[in-house]
Amino acid sequence: MSDIETEYQVQIDPNAHEDENSFPDEVVIIPIMNSPIFPGMIAPIILTEDKFTPELDQYLMKTGYVALNLVKSDLKGEDGEFVAEENIDFDSREISPKDIYKVGVLCKVVKKLKLPDGSVNVLVHGIKRYRASEFIEENPIIKAKYEVFDDLLDTDEELDAYTRSVINQVKRLSEINTYFNEEMKLAMLNSPSPGALADLVAFAISLDIPEAQDFLETLVVKKRFAKLLVYLKREKDVADIQKKISDEVNDKVNKYQREYFLREQLKVIRSELGMEDDEKSRDLNILKEKIDTVGLSEEAMKAAKDEMERLEVIPDSSPEYNVARTYLNWMLDLPWSKSTEDKVDIPVAKKLLEKDHYGLEKAKERILEFLAVRKLKPQFDGTILCLAGPPGVGKTSLGKSIADALGRKFYRFSLGGMRDEAEIKGHRRTYVGAMPGRIIQALKRVEVNNPVIMLDEIDKLGQSFQGDPASALLEVLDPEQNHTFIDHYLDIPFDLSKVLFVATANYIGNIPEPLLDRMEIIELSGYTIEEKISIATKWVIPKQLKKHGLAKTDFSLGVPVLKKLISDYAREPGVRVMEQFIAKLCRKAALAKVSSRRAKKFAPKPADLEKLVGSARYQSELAQKSVVPGVVTGLAWTAFGGDILFIETLPLKGKGGFKLTGQLGSVMNESANLAYSYTKKLLEEQAEVEAKKKKSKAKKSSKKKESADENKEEALDFLSEHEVHLHLPAGATPKDGPSAGITMALALYSLATGQKIRPTLAMTGELSLTGKVLPVGGIKEKVLAAKRAGIKTIILPQENAKDLKEVPENHRKGMKFFPVSHFDDVLKVALKKK
Repeated sequence: MSDIETEYQVQIDPNAHEDENSFPDEVVIIPIMNSPIFPGMIAPIILTEDKFTPELDQYLMKTGYVALNLVKSDLKGEDGEFVAEENIDFDSREISPKDIYKVGVLCKVVKKLKLPDGSVNVLVHGIKRYRASEFIEENPIIKAKYEVFDDLLDTDEELDAYTRSVINQVKRLSEINTYFNEEMKLAMLNSPSPGALADLVAFAISLDIPEAQDFLETLVVKKRFAKLLVYLKREKDVADIQKKISDEVNDKVNKYQREYFLREQLKVIRSELGMEDDEKSRDLNILKEKIDTVGLSEEAMKAAKDEMERLEVIPDSSPEYNVARTYLNWMLDLPWSKSTEDKVDIPVAKKLLEKDHYGLEKAKERILEFLAVRKLKPQFDGTILCLAGPPGVGKTSLGKSIADALGRKFYRFSLGGMRDEAEIKGHRRTYVGAMPGRIIQALKRVEVNNPVIMLDEIDKLGQSFQGDPASALLEVLDPEQNHTFIDHYLDIPFDLSKVLFVATANYIGNIPEPLLDRMEIIELSGYTIEEKISIATKWVIPKQLKKHGLAKTDFSLGVPVLKKLISDYAREPGVRVMEQFIAKLCRKAALAKVSSRRAKKFAPKPADLEKLVGSARYQSELAQKSVVPGVVTGLAWTAFGGDILFIETLPLKGKGGFKLTGQLGSVMNESANLAYSYTKKLLEEQAEVEAKKKKSKAKKSSKKKESADENKEEALDFLSEHEVHLHLPAGATPKDGPSAGITMALALYSLATGQKIRPTLAMTGELSLTGKVLPVGGIKEKVLAAKRAGIKTIILPQENAKDLKEVPENHRKGMKFFPVSHFDDVLKVALKKK
């Protein structure tokens, strides 16, 4: 005991004022916040130096009694909370009588002790329950008159049963809760009364303030026992849950410790018996051998050895061990130095391309040039090929043919819908389940570092908040950068310069310009009817016969049937839809063969197609369109190849309005307005010329000539006095571009003058505001579409005449082409009589 404690200690006789009649008439109340105290309990109260006032000290010395009352729970806050297990804490705030419960415990002061920090520890002994009847002083101390209460006790069998139940519950709880120790059990057995026993147990369990106050105000001992049993049951449930949690944690810890000890013992046993190494040692030895044999680059070797050193010190039971081991496996499975030798034989490659593909002469020639350069200079790199064309024309199979011609392994993956740049460059190792990108995965699967990798559907790359895959491909496809390509997962450079990348696309307009700049575009046009017939005869029909288990004697499609099938059901530029319909006919033949014992050869006629495969998907547009003024046939380019479209105009009542429909894009909208303005101006100029001629030859003009002049004037008045509605059919299909400029202008001119345009005439070309016809793209595809639709005459810009060389001569046969440089030339060709 310190000197300060000895100096201030005051011993008070515990037996003083035990008689109820000797209790003081008034008592000082100390509000308490946390642990309640019950009669018969002894507990310390810690009062801060500012709360242990001289008035309180004087009163304690005089009477030796003090009252403890709980503060109402809704007033409890951070300012008044103290951390103490068995101490009763005093609130640091000013508390008035209305803030405390009136029922509390009258206590006798056993001793008071001053602590080194200036606070005072007052040890009190609870005597009786009491209730403050009148507050006579509030400041600086709370003082009140009071009345004390005794327990209401009816000794009978029910009370004895309650007592035994509480004792049994405490015994069960003592097995889980260490607070109920032997001393606690001994105190319970030596309790002077049942009420004191109930108070002792209630003091030992954790009750909140409302429950403790309710228990304190319960004078009937039986009711007090009933409430206590409920509290003990709740305490038992909480203790069971705590024990369960503790047991689960201990079991896991013990399991890990047991496994660790067993592994260590197993290592010692194996070492003593001279047996082989354990599983971890075997894995590490295999990895070390791989590091020395796979031919890693200098940076990869350093990274692998560092990771190996790290792996050796990590326990194989740790999750980090598997992460490091997976990383090393990925690194060592890559073909750092393994490659295939190119075997370029141009005649063989040419035969291979001719065998697998029909037509596509320009694409085949460029591929053979590429292979020739590879033969002369095997180290040549830097060319990224992009095969662009409509679906079903053989882009993917051309890439496979390139790999076969080079003798390299081939790997293809689709970029369509890819939105995350990590798909290309991998995820960083910090993420759970991280993996390398698709490029590194491809190299691991082909097991060589110089395969042909096809990037299919490169024009359909997506973009999202996760990054832009197109930007990630810039490094992959750039020969100046890809020799040090760094995948986020590996985080070391890998040489991609030996890889031959071949991309495919339907529409190069969707490819970002920086990415498009890194590739050489090889355009593949759609097939004509004649080419499709040849493809069907040589490749598609034999393939489908084999697929459906049919022999050549079971199935036959003649040229007329194929021609009708292609023109009415499969007009697409590619052959994929045609193949689907031929497969459908093969299924019909298979059903007919197994349904009849004497089945005849399946050889349908053109008239049988509607019954076999349904109504025609396409009909002849030219046959449907009657020859009326204001309707002109145009040529369009789509991602699926060329197509024809009709420009329709209709006069409405109004004053010079112009209405556009058909889901036109902004560029085509501007082109239509430009055509309307130019046509209106052209009609005005023609009317002025006719008016001058009329005046100069007024005396010589015949009645018939005057009638023709009036028609010119009516044409000018027509656009001024009518609202014109211009429409492009197939309104659900978006349309855009300037190439329909001369077509729309001619339709407006035809409507205004009442002159009909023959349906076998089609045209394409951009129109300027001064009447010039400007060049457009997709000439080959448009000519092939015109050929399929039965067009005989085509008007095209003068500057596009050179593009006709790309159209095979057999496809141009039977068609007339008129290159024009001005709209006046368009009128001369279009209005020329047969």
